Amino acid sequence: MRDHTPASRTQAAIAFAAAFGALSAAAPMKAQENGHGAVTFNRDAMPILQAKCQECHQDGSIAPMPLLTYRDAYRWASGIRDKVSSRVMPPWHLDPTVGIQEFRNDRSLSSDEIGTILAWIDGGRVEGDPADLPPPAEFPDPNEWRLLGDFGEPDLVVASEPFTLEAVTMDKWWRPETPTGLTEPRWVRAIEIKPAGNDARTITHHVLAFLQQDEEDSPMSAGIVEASTRGGAMGGAGLFMEWAVGKDGEIFPEGAGKIMLPGSKIRWEVHMHAMGKRVEDSYVELGVWFYPKGEEPRNRTRLMFYNATGPTGLDIPPGEVAVTQDFHTLRWPARLENFQPHMHMRGKAMALEAIYPDGRKELINQVDNFQWNWHINYIYEEDAAPLLPAGTTLVITAWHDNTPGNPNNPDPEQWVDWGDRTVDEMAHLWVDVTYLDPAEFETLVAAREEAKRAAEAQTNNSSR
Repeated sequence: MRDHTPASRTQAAIAFAAAFGALSAAAPMKAQENGHGAVTFNRDAMPILQAKCQECHQDGSIAPMPLLTYRDAYRWASGIRDKVSSRVMPPWHLDPTVGIQEFRNDRSLSSDEIGTILAWIDGGRVEGDPADLPPPAEFPDPNEWRLLGDFGEPDLVVASEPFTLEAVTMDKWWRPETPTGLTEPRWVRAIEIKPAGNDARTITHHVLAFLQQDEEDSPMSAGIVEASTRGGAMGGAGLFMEWAVGKDGEIFPEGAGKIMLPGSKIRWEVHMHAMGKRVEDSYVELGVWFYPKGEEPRNRTRLMFYNATGPTGLDIPPGEVAVTQDFHTLRWPARLENFQPHMHMRGKAMALEAIYPDGRKELINQVDNFQWNWHINYIYEEDAAPLLPAGTTLVITAWHDNTPGNPNNPDPEQWVDWGDRTVDEMAHLWVDVTYLDPAEFETLVAAREEAKRAAEAQTNNSSR
């Protein structure tokens, strides 16, 4: 193994070494019975599938097969066992042993749920009493907006120009521009991107939507000092949203959002790959939900691209595991809203660590089982989102496995560097950063510490 980074990697290297070999050991021991006797599909397994699997595993959604009935699950039981025991499915690849574990969109299985699924499969795949079968679950149309139930139809929909992709061709990057049509400034409460048109989901790998607007002449930037949480001093609008398979929409916390100005445009980057079928007029849509007119959030959120390729960039030798790392210092107090690693087929793990101005270190989160075809956006619960003072250094560490032992590796005999194609590599972290006024930051920290003390007091009282 060759380490392409400076020597100060002990903590991250130890964390990765533990994670790298932990998956097979972490699979829970099978239990052939629960508290009610033999584990059955109808009573024990089906509720788990409904809660964590069926939204994707239904006709017309993104999964390759349905898991709606006993026959479905019986047929695919061996594959289910493999994916569930290795924590590949449901797609939630965060290390459950370190860092923050409170997320708004947590779709992971608990150890007990994994144990139940394995016990049903290993215990003979018993169907059970039909009376125990829960009623069919109802799910939203997979082609509808994911945030429809929260906010209704979008206030604004911006669509890219259509593109026709041949059945067999090289990957394409489609970069049109689309006017938003806005005639007045509006603050954004939530955003979502989805593929649309004929078979767009089958060919769309990822989408970047850049918001282009004149902030220099906008009242938003007039008279704003560098430390402001809302100003142009922090740069333009930049990247509005990134979408990839496994990522839903983004909802900004109360009091935070993004601003769209009159005359703005969306500059698209749509990465498409051929799937053996000619797809005509494929396009993507951006849905935007606004704050009510006149309601302006205190803080502005920006989607940051935190690199982890190191000072010399990616240079991954054949047959080896490479480790790279980058450092990013926060100039203002901030709240991190999410954790979303991005790598390609040789990506193995990524960690986010904070080094505070006083020298303290904290491992915020780590993906230890990265899956290149799932780009999960781990969205923090509001009361768990990291609150970091100005001067905090974010340390992003990435591991790439270019060995024959990586089942996703297309060719372990190749040197690999950075590139757009999935057979090339990337290493960065997408993070929505909400910059905070220093006084507001101190208020939020104090409130969180008080809530922690109250919870500890309640726990101590209940244990007496």
